[in-house]
Amino acid sequence: MNKTLRIGTRGSALAVAQCSWVAEQLEQAGYPTQLITVKTPGDLSMAPIAEIGVGVFTSALREALATGEVDVAVHSFKDLPTEPDPRLSLAAVPVREDPRDALVARDGLTLGELPPGSVVGTGSPRRASQLRALGLGLEVRSIRGNVDTRLRKVTDGELDAVVLARAGLARVGRLEVITETLDPLQMLPAPAQGALAVECRVDDVDTEHLLQSVLDDQASRAAAAAERGMLNALEAGCSAPVGALAEVVEDLDEDGRVALRLSLRGVVAADDSRLVRASATGETTAADQLGRDLAAQLIEARTALLSGPGSS
Repeated sequence: MNKTLRIGTRGSALAVAQCSWVAEQLEQAGYPTQLITVKTPGDLSMAPIAEIGVGVFTSALREALATGEVDVAVHSFKDLPTEPDPRLSLAAVPVREDPRDALVARDGLTLGELPPGSVVGTGSPRRASQLRALGLGLEVRSIRGNVDTRLRKVTDGELDAVVLARAGLARVGRLEVITETLDPLQMLPAPAQGALAVECRVDDVDTEHLLQSVLDDQASRAAAAAERGMLNALEAGCSAPVGALAEVVEDLDEDGRVALRLSLRGVVAADDSRLVRASATGETTAADQLGRDLAAQLIEARTALLSGPGSS
């Protein structure tokens, strides 16, 4: 394949950084690329994500891909709707960045050091529900904006802290602002956080094979599939209060030999102050089913909690 691959990207600094990384991998493998900026509804609105809808950052990119305006689209995997687009192929899930959330707080404080009443900003109901469940007496405030806009709210004193995806800060070269990388025991990330989804048209077999051979990482793909399988089974969109983290781990099979398996943890908000957690382990080849099985556990546990003594 000698043609120049036209890669569609949103115009934000983070989106361009992600696409530039993909382009660099392809260029190093000998394939010329061109970045093409596509405006999306999400870039034009400052309303909360829950109001403007799932897929708001990806729909325009997908349309540009489906109509042939671009050959490749690069998304933050967590922004994609869980239902696939039959016109498109998920050709590659590159090696995942650190999926954890990160705190950026005034005076270099950690989460546990923030005094009660401190104002913490996030645009994510998932992060908000988990922050409240920690019982630290924090005031959680909804915010929107790009990385720099959010960080400025702390430096300007409008907020005491913000919580962001560590992967996003890594990709725009801002890791030095992090005051604490949050342990998943405190806060499980969004399903597929830190992972990229690289799509092409389903009938563009040459591009699909190229992207898969150069970019795809099987462990990252399996982990994201398990997390998104759980999300899909919970019938929740990307802004729902659901967290998940899957990891490929070494385990022993029935013959005592080392085998690779998927370990998946999930959390869902039962109400404003209570969370339900569950975990499971399964085969890497059945990632989606593992996610669906864990979702069933979470639904059962959530129902039991809400119908138990003291529930309204």
